[in-house]
Amino acid sequence: MSIFSAYQSRFESGKEEEMSVQEYLEICRSDRSAYATAAERILMAIGEPELVDTRLDSRLSRLFSNKMVKVYPAFREFYGLEEVIENIVAYFRHAAQGLEEKKQILYLLGPVGGGKSSLAEKLKYLMEKVPFYALKGSPVHESPLGLFDPEEDGHILEEDYGIPARYLNGIMSPWAVKRLNEFNGDITKFRVVKLRPSVLQQVAVAKTEPGDENNQDISSLVGKIDIRMLEQYSQNDPDAYSFSGGLCLANRGLMEFVEMFKAPIKVLHPLLTATQEGNYKGTEGFGAIPFDGIVLAHSNESEWMAFRNNRNNEAFLDRIYIVKVPYCLRVSEEVKIYEKLLANSSLAEAPCAPDTLRMMAQFAVLSRIKEPENSSVFSKMRIYDGENLKDTDPRAKSYQEYRDFAGVDEGMSGLSTRFAFKTLSKVFNFDHREVAANPVHLMYVVEQQIQQEQFPPEIEQKYLRFIKEFLAPRYAEFIGKEIQTAYLESYSEYGQNIFDRYVTYADFWIQDQEYRDPNTGEALDRSALNDELEKIEKPAGISNPKDFRHEIVNFVLRARARNAGKNPVWTSYEKLRAVIEKKMFSNTEELLPVISFNAKASADEQKKHQDFVNRMVEKGYTEKQVRLLSEWYLRVRKSS
Repeated sequence: MSIFSAYQSRFESGKEEEMSVQEYLEICRSDRSAYATAAERILMAIGEPELVDTRLDSRLSRLFSNKMVKVYPAFREFYGLEEVIENIVAYFRHAAQGLEEKKQILYLLGPVGGGKSSLAEKLKYLMEKVPFYALKGSPVHESPLGLFDPEEDGHILEEDYGIPARYLNGIMSPWAVKRLNEFNGDITKFRVVKLRPSVLQQVAVAKTEPGDENNQDISSLVGKIDIRMLEQYSQNDPDAYSFSGGLCLANRGLMEFVEMFKAPIKVLHPLLTATQEGNYKGTEGFGAIPFDGIVLAHSNESEWMAFRNNRNNEAFLDRIYIVKVPYCLRVSEEVKIYEKLLANSSLAEAPCAPDTLRMMAQFAVLSRIKEPENSSVFSKMRIYDGENLKDTDPRAKSYQEYRDFAGVDEGMSGLSTRFAFKTLSKVFNFDHREVAANPVHLMYVVEQQIQQEQFPPEIEQKYLRFIKEFLAPRYAEFIGKEIQTAYLESYSEYGQNIFDRYVTYADFWIQDQEYRDPNTGEALDRSALNDELEKIEKPAGISNPKDFRHEIVNFVLRARARNAGKNPVWTSYEKLRAVIEKKMFSNTEELLPVISFNAKASADEQKKHQDFVNRMVEKGYTEKQVRLLSEWYLRVRKSS
């Protein structure tokens, strides 16, 4: 199908379908969505969640305490916001059931750049997915069921067409009242149309923004008289009225009120009656206008606090359903957010050295979480990402302990995703010879950004401390390992050999048996085995070798039982992995001439150097980055 025919067919499918009131009632008999409320329709668009059993994934089980977690495919690109999404869906679910939420304003409260606007855009997009039925020509797209009286017609509609009485709670608009009088009460003269909500055409989806404090009035919500029509109609005639307010346009759908609490309180009053009573007064002297839709508001915390602390606003406070939208506190999910943003830019193809996005995410998350007592904030950040630190940091607490201590406001302050993405943009464009990003440039740019933002001195010091105490030393460790593994051609094979040999020696040592090498026939008694084991343990500073050996052998025996008698991969046990790497890299002097970019003394050294560079390029670095990062690593090693 060509682009033109696809466009045409999409346009055709969006056209309104016309029918009589009788035909509409027949549709209601077999299709409940024909009279569904806005909340029910948006629930249909959201769809059923996928259930994730977190017991099956060790990382998720630590984060979600082995609970079943609902994941909504419609919100898949909102990373790290499972709780927020569930709260939003719960609001629609309760509103669809006709509970108190039906009469409340959905209010997204969160810091700048936390995703409130993106969530609002997504909800408007979902609102457009399911069509609805309205009276043809009605300026507020009212439901045909508004023509019927709940007391007198309710039981007949329920018996004949299966429409529950609770759906007959709307009133006729002044426009429909005038038409009914013109038709002498013959409702068969009304026509019904099937409409698709549309942001572009302002059909059942609208957006309202606060205007100037001095001249904004309620007409931005309820509409106003159209002066041009006064030549033909009197001022209180519905046909002289311009139903252009947000509540008029968003009836039967969703109205987004941006930065709601920046608007003067007098402007907000129509929202009270619209949400509570399902109708509101226009600026002229005719009857009330129906409203059966969702009001979605969002603003930052400072506006909300000012609004909440004003005693005059008490009537509003009870009618607001608050969903807090904090910043993402999980490094892995934050990285996915950056990847999504980069994928939508020309930087998607630009080289990005390993660990760059992760470092930015770590810095952003560190700025958002509250510093714990008697524990490292870096460990807390790792626990929040679902890591298990039992072996590496015994002082680290559980995920739930950290959350309970931090309180409900954690994640509502710190550096925004917007700040992080602007920083990454500068990093990619830092070197005018190559559009690429790497962690060394990132640390420099972040430091510059912190100074430019002019944070309060204590915040600035805290952020700089994060770089010097956590990011730089850990990156030196990371890039050191990257360089060393690229230097050692058969790194994993070498590590596995040391691992297998260590386990065998330790097993024989524990059993107090002599070990005979199957290849050489050489016999090692307990003392000789101990010497061999110490060669591996000493570079790592193992303080209690006896316990360490028992622990490793027990781990391997359990792993073999699950793995058809084969040894596990040498990197699978964090403690022994660290020990083996210390052994492998205890003599790093020989790698210096290979990784340095100075002129090489021999062709052999030059070949080794080129092989090293090629292996680094395979890992995802550009040649320029290999040089920059190797030189940075050598400089850091020398200074330490």
